[in-house]
Amino acid sequence: MTQKYQQSGASVPVTEIRVEPCCVVQVKTKDNDGYASLQLGCGTSKHINKPGRGHLKDKKFSFLKEFRIQETDKDKFKVGDIISITNFIAGDIIAVTGISKGMGFQGVVKRHGFKGQPSTHGHKDQERMPGASGAGGKQHVFPGKRMPGRMGGSQITVQNLEIIEVDEKSNAMFIKGAVPGPTNSMVWLKGIGEISIVPKADEVKSEAIKPQETASVAPAEVKPEVQPTEEKKESK
Repeated sequence: MTQKYQQSGASVPVTEIRVEPCCVVQVKTKDNDGYASLQLGCGTSKHINKPGRGHLKDKKFSFLKEFRIQETDKDKFKVGDIISITNFIAGDIIAVTGISKGMGFQGVVKRHGFKGQPSTHGHKDQERMPGASGAGGKQHVFPGKRMPGRMGGSQITVQNLEIIEVDEKSNAMFIKGAVPGPTNSMVWLKGIGEISIVPKADEVKSEAIKPQETASVAPAEVKPEVQPTEEKKESK
């Protein structure tokens, strides 16, 4: 994490995220696949197996992610369209989804926040023990009991995060607060609004501007008008 200074001088803790352009790899429809979704690819990879090369059409993407869309929006996208960072602006409220840090096998104090046992009154080497885990009458452990186990490595979504700054030149986005996952991990950004597609270079047609026909008009000769002078009569 880092920090950004606002115009008022306040320091805001932010997380820098590199938003690479995503390419539409596949558009699934309800008629063919049973549901409508959009599959996006980003990043580069050197080694891709043959099924991957056939699916990606010789494009070497290292990450693929599928997003559900409405059935009415399937005609807005096609394979090869680019979705870039221009869909986000400063001030937007988004949700960030990622895989949390894996912490391995942990006890109940770190995993669930248990207080632990007192260090005196006969509790020898029992400071971080969970205590009794079963019931007196049923004689078994109920499902869902908080116990030691593997911690982290699960999908977490953090909502209501504000975008502080968007740098389109370097494809960098600064989000207020922390996001799930370790450094250099993959996260998914979800916002509210319509998705804008970056047009391809071969699809942009430049219209030729035809010169307008201008008619040359010769200036008309202006003849000076001669007004008759009034003759003054002399009275004798």
